[in-house]
Amino acid sequence: MADDRFDDIPSPIDLRSERDAREWTASAMSKRPWRALFFQMFVEELQSLDVSPPTDLGTWIGTWLTGSLHFGRDPSAEYAMLDFSPAMHHLARERLTPHLGRTRQLLVDFKDPEWAVGLGKFDAVITHQAVHELRHKKHAVRLHSSARTLLRPHGVYLVCDHYVGNQGMSNASLYMNIDEQRAALETAGFVAVERLLEMKGLLVLHRARPHG
Repeated sequence: MADDRFDDIPSPIDLRSERDAREWTASAMSKRPWRALFFQMFVEELQSLDVSPPTDLGTWIGTWLTGSLHFGRDPSAEYAMLDFSPAMHHLARERLTPHLGRTRQLLVDFKDPEWAVGLGKFDAVITHQAVHELRHKKHAVRLHSSARTLLRPHGVYLVCDHYVGNQGMSNASLYMNIDEQRAALETAGFVAVERLLEMKGLLVLHRARPHG
């Protein structure tokens, strides 16, 4: 069987490195301060969930920023943080120190086809800038399909990433255009895919449901 990682695009940084992770985290907001609006949108979407507490949340790659905001507003929320980088988990612990009793930190490789097995069910799953970190857009449908298995029937999947196209990114192998992002979610079995926020030609946020 051919290795489906053969065409993957190497990352210019190593987020498993403490130095690179800290540098990326420090620069991400300064370069694109409007990212805060996306985090705020995550929180508003979580607050709108029609569920009884506690709310079980799954998230990865940097969205512990959302956790730090949401925990202060919903003291019953529980939070699972998934990332392939021990360094990113370390930074998350620093950020979420007051709330660590309500978090699970899981070292997960999203290219492992079994990564979602045994994680349980969630009311919401959030991913911020994680899809392109798979290093090729061909991996997106499998990621979304695995995420769908984690959601309860009423659950919501919030997906934010860069896109390729007008004013956006240029690497069409690494990034999808907005129509491709929607198609990947629908191919993975999601319905009611809705674009919530698009800004500065760099980030778009979609909401998707596992069932109609």
